[in-house]
Amino acid sequence: MTIRVVVADDQELVRSGFAMILDAQEDVEVVAEAGDGAAAVSAVRELRPDVALLDVRMPVLDGIEACRAITAGSACRTVMLTTFDSDEYVYEALHAGASGFLLKDVRRDDLVHAVRVVAAGDSLLAPSVARRLIEEYTAVTARPAGAEALPARRLEVLTARERETLLHLGRGLSNAEIAAALVVSEHTVKSHVGNVLAKLGLRDRIQAVICAYETGLIGVGNGVGSGAGSEVSPSGE
Repeated sequence: MTIRVVVADDQELVRSGFAMILDAQEDVEVVAEAGDGAAAVSAVRELRPDVALLDVRMPVLDGIEACRAITAGSACRTVMLTTFDSDEYVYEALHAGASGFLLKDVRRDDLVHAVRVVAAGDSLLAPSVARRLIEEYTAVTARPAGAEALPARRLEVLTARERETLLHLGRGLSNAEIAAALVVSEHTVKSHVGNVLAKLGLRDRIQAVICAYETGLIGVGNGVGSGAGSEVSPSGE
């Protein structure tokens, strides 16, 4: 199966470079390039690709609004491209439905891997993004002005062990790390993760991290595990 991709970035060299790398793969086809967010949304609506790579900052329509429009109107998965040190809107992009984040200086192999991971329905954060993302953009203090905190009672639908699982997800632990912490098998952890996502109506583990912070289950500085940088799937795999 060929993965169809739209690449959107207002810097032509960056855009064409990513497109060239992806087009060189036997299982990937770049069906369109876009220089702004509006053009990216139009391309997705017309061509129905599997994945859209979106620069966070673009003219006409920024990457966040483009992401929101794409995820709301199609099954296309989105990956945000960011320099991160200068991008202040990663938190908002998560809520807009982004499935992953990559730094613009991503290695060739990591770019291709990320597209495949997201196309498969999984989620991915660049390892160097994960800790800062969790601590600065999913914390209560970093919530955009006017956004309300999620009530802790939302977690009442979870069992005690599922709450523990969500706590560990919020800290960025991998399935193997959660299994070790709970002294259970990874298969059991996958079941717990799947139950957490289903009961809370969450799309993937990235949203689970946000939920853990916004409900007050975990706060800034409570330790982020090394698993935060690995790909994670909606089913907990």
